[in-house]
Amino acid sequence: MDYTQINADTIDRWVQEGWEWGKPVTREECARAREGIWNVVLTPTKPVPKAWFGEIQGSRLLGLAAGGGQQMPLFAIAGAQCTLMDYSPRQLESDRMVARREGLEIEIVRGDMTRRFPFPDASFDLIFHPVSNCYVEDVEHVWRECFRVLRPGGRLLAGLDNGVNFAYDNDETALTNKLPFNPLKDKALLEQCMRDDDGIQFSHTIGEQIGGQLRAGFVLRDVYDDTNGTGPLHDHGVPTFWATFAEKPGCV
Repeated sequence: MDYTQINADTIDRWVQEGWEWGKPVTREECARAREGIWNVVLTPTKPVPKAWFGEIQGSRLLGLAAGGGQQMPLFAIAGAQCTLMDYSPRQLESDRMVARREGLEIEIVRGDMTRRFPFPDASFDLIFHPVSNCYVEDVEHVWRECFRVLRPGGRLLAGLDNGVNFAYDNDETALTNKLPFNPLKDKALLEQCMRDDDGIQFSHTIGEQIGGQLRAGFVLRDVYDDTNGTGPLHDHGVPTFWATFAEKPGCV
């Protein structure tokens, strides 16, 4: 099963239907960014601390699975040399649209992050990776590739699903699924995902998400958690996401 293509097709449909994470930034948001007023998120609600970015001006920045026209345009306005890699054509088209509209240069690459990234070693100073590796079975491959394409001293900023959402039903009112959640190893889960048009998603442990970064060679610098933003778990203050700031050791 080519599950990554299923996910790309699913996200394309979501974008067409008005998915929150597929709505590009407006002209007004870009105008404010040109005045230095901007924020981006790795997880649903909390803006990323500006200190995590280091020096944006002139940095070589990879938006990994960061399509949708929400972050790359703001980074480009802030002076970064932006490359976007995503597997959803509609998400990529949103960034192309904003780049044309705002006169920005953003390199657009359609790429599957379950494969070797199409970039040489030490290509980037910063990787911005919003929540998306829930669509990937083997996240440790992603961390190894991030480590490879970052220069020594480069930064990885990642949004991570901590797995709690996968244990609950869609209404977040009942524990219905055992973890780990892996539709490729459970026919009933696969049928459920396809029936609910959820794509093929996977839960991951802290050992895979943060431990995987450490095993790839990264040094963890900071972390925070976040909620879904809405729904019963959010209302009860249950963290369902993490955001991490990690560095590749070496001379800056």
